[in-house]
Amino acid sequence: MENRSTSILDEQLVAQPEEQTGASLKSAEIAELSKKGYALLKENKIEDAKKEFSKILVIEDNNNYALVGLGDSERKQGRFKNAINHYTRCLSYHPGNNYALFGLADCYKALNQYQKAIGIWEQYLLHDDRNITVLTRVADAYRKIHDFKKSKELYLRVLDMEENNAYALIGLGHLHYDFREYTDALYYWTRMLEVNENAVDIRVLTSIGNCHRKLKSFDKGVCYFERALKMDPKNFYALFGLADCYRGMNQQYRSIEYWNRILEIDPTNKVILTRAGDAYRNMGDYATATTYYEKALDIEFDLYAVLGLALISKGLGKYDEAIASLTRLIQQDSKNYRLYVDLADCYIKTGQKNKAVETLQDFQRQGVKSIAVSEMLSRLQMNQPIL
Repeated sequence: MENRSTSILDEQLVAQPEEQTGASLKSAEIAELSKKGYALLKENKIEDAKKEFSKILVIEDNNNYALVGLGDSERKQGRFKNAINHYTRCLSYHPGNNYALFGLADCYKALNQYQKAIGIWEQYLLHDDRNITVLTRVADAYRKIHDFKKSKELYLRVLDMEENNAYALIGLGHLHYDFREYTDALYYWTRMLEVNENAVDIRVLTSIGNCHRKLKSFDKGVCYFERALKMDPKNFYALFGLADCYRGMNQQYRSIEYWNRILEIDPTNKVILTRAGDAYRNMGDYATATTYYEKALDIEFDLYAVLGLALISKGLGKYDEAIASLTRLIQQDSKNYRLYVDLADCYIKTGQKNKAVETLQDFQRQGVKSIAVSEMLSRLQMNQPIL
């Protein structure tokens, strides 16, 4: 019995180092495959990376490095549902794996499933509520679902931790802009510019310019769009911003320059064709304006192109033609106050005051409010001249 016990103990002592050695070799092989997989992923050799991660799963089923690696690979290829499967599998065996949580949340964000993404990020924040990367992502997600209060609260928490955090400043700019709080949006984007004066992102410049457009401080917006244009002479937002600022300043001849520069790049943009047509019409160049409106209509029906042609008819004193066009347009866009104002004006110019009043009242009966309609109707009823 004594000899038997001794032999079993000896066997255990001999086997234990071998088992440890085997485990160490296995662990080393997994580490090497994982390292190689992530290196390939970094080089964007995604299919090769997948092969390395798959080899790990042969050695150790449900290995967290392999599952996260496969999830990252699928996510990089835009195969978000496949990526979700890998991350979810990882979390079922390794709950709380930060990389799987991050990847899973990013997938839901990419699929516009912001509530799911928020739930996962907030799960992470329970363990680390000072992670700036996660806080800004949650704030972005709340912004996407239009939860102003929670989004702003999180962005401001980030700024408390890091005064000039770029993601928080830009996020706050977008948040206030989305909610039409243009003065506040301007404040945050201007701060972003001050922090990165020598290496500013062109989007910050166009965003500041757009705030000035919305605030109708067009003269102040011009310099930001011009600066953006120096960085990228074909930037659509800079060209559009300049054109619109000059339009707002009633410098139609200057707006035309930038509308046409956009059309050199994108000749079939019907919105820009119509805007250019408006500029020529406001300058009294009806022939050129007509050409632009007709080009827009050759692409597809455009209400504003038809309206532009109706206003040319009105400008040429062809009121019956203008009335016919405007009446048809109202049937297609019954709540557009501008159509009623122009139609009423045509009736006034043809001495049909009653029809003008009736037209404006038709608009009001829909329950839609318009200061322009109300003021025009009031003046007509009080026999005051129309401005």
